[in-house]
Amino acid sequence: MDDSIYTSYPPQLTPEQKEYLVGEVKNWALHHGLAVKPPPTFIPKESDPVGVLSSNAPVTLFPSPFPRSGYESAVAVQTTYNKLYAAISSDEAWLGKIIEELVEADDFIANLWKIHVRVKEEGYVQPLSLGLFRSDYMVHTPQGSTAPSLKQVEFNTISSSFGGLSSLVSAMHTDFLSFPPENPITYPAHPILKDNVPPDNSAVATLTGGLAAAHEAYGPSKSSPALPLCILFIVQDGERNLFDQFELSTRLTKFHEIPVFRVTTKDVLKSTSIPSTNPSRPLIYTPLHAPSVKFEATTIYLRGFYGPGDYPDETGWDARTHLERSAAIKCPSVLSQLSGCKKVQQILAEATGPDHLAHLLSGTDPKLVSQVRETFAPQYDLSVSGRGRELALDPSTAATHVLKPQREGGGNNIYRESIPAFLRSIPEKDWKGYILMELIQPPTTAKNMMLRSDGQVLSGHVIGELGVFGTILWKDDGEVLHNDQGGWLMRTKGKDSDEGGVAAGFSSLDSILLV
Repeated sequence: MDDSIYTSYPPQLTPEQKEYLVGEVKNWALHHGLAVKPPPTFIPKESDPVGVLSSNAPVTLFPSPFPRSGYESAVAVQTTYNKLYAAISSDEAWLGKIIEELVEADDFIANLWKIHVRVKEEGYVQPLSLGLFRSDYMVHTPQGSTAPSLKQVEFNTISSSFGGLSSLVSAMHTDFLSFPPENPITYPAHPILKDNVPPDNSAVATLTGGLAAAHEAYGPSKSSPALPLCILFIVQDGERNLFDQFELSTRLTKFHEIPVFRVTTKDVLKSTSIPSTNPSRPLIYTPLHAPSVKFEATTIYLRGFYGPGDYPDETGWDARTHLERSAAIKCPSVLSQLSGCKKVQQILAEATGPDHLAHLLSGTDPKLVSQVRETFAPQYDLSVSGRGRELALDPSTAATHVLKPQREGGGNNIYRESIPAFLRSIPEKDWKGYILMELIQPPTTAKNMMLRSDGQVLSGHVIGELGVFGTILWKDDGEVLHNDQGGWLMRTKGKDSDEGGVAAGFSSLDSILLV
């Protein structure tokens, strides 16, 4: 295909075609659960006091073209990335050196590390850990480059969301593409759309397969008398993205025949307990609405407790410690959550000094190690003698970088010319809590149309971010029992938007057409 085909995508819509397509997207989304609870900026709480309303998730009207080579590269390295982060979580000495440097500058990281230290002193009773991971990438096309490459934005070790809704978006776009080109009902004819559908998106099967593997590996009930077993989803109070989570829990219940219950972070200590007389420390779940019923949790899947906002007081930290010391398999454990720190990513990407990547992936095919290394973007710390400090404080070089704290979720980063002033506004001792990353330069010619949850339709130039899902179950000695990859997430945002979070309101869910 020549470049003119890409610049003319997506096809132009007449007002009538746009009205029809937007209506079809809204109807399909609500019919299939491609939905979110509306933000208060759209539906004020006083207009929906009991929380019964939902709206379509923010989605693109068209699937976005994506380089086949980039997609295949991301898929090819995911199980190696799974092994890498399992190895980091299992190497307490290696990870601990990094965390001990951060605790002086980041109270959140310090409190997570305190949980690990406390439980270690008592003695962990569960040797297994589960990771439901997502590795996020952007296509990198620096000026003067003849070929695009794939660079990692971040690696997510906790609450790696949107596996459920991303599968639905690809299904929706596939349905719309099912009409033959000579009878274009939903989409006008275009060469990119001809005989092309999104690749299979098995995110729900992959993520639930990991949870089911952990559930089975837990073994029989550790209670006496034995209790029925279940999986707990630990979720935020007032969660707007619950339909994404329902895609996973529904499949676990119907396909794997595993009971699944949702517990909000604020209700953990009310609805779960650990018998003081049982040295195995099983986690007992008692539904608040059915106090005579008891289950034993094999696995706890955290879709909350990933940011400071989930710990409004000491009760939150007590609840997280309570879960960590139990026999339930954690997804993630505290160590696995800490392995997702941006500082870890920066150290892995260091071009000089010890080869941490080769050390952690010892015994892995060198070709796979090299493929992982090729996805790293240049990253720096802000030490006094380091290159990062020089780049961050000079406005001319800061303009091509992003400053990242050790946080998950959107809205936390500092970009470009704002970096020098931000650093000078905080104590210098806190600088070590940030890393500086060279901005990935995506193509700027792509266009799409996005339907927001409030009904607005935005059109224009966009950039996309591809996430690939993976699951891994491992023992604390490093032995891997389950390692799989499958499914993907595409998030698309306006060209001038820096942040990429869908739930935070920056991006729209998308699907891809491989070109």
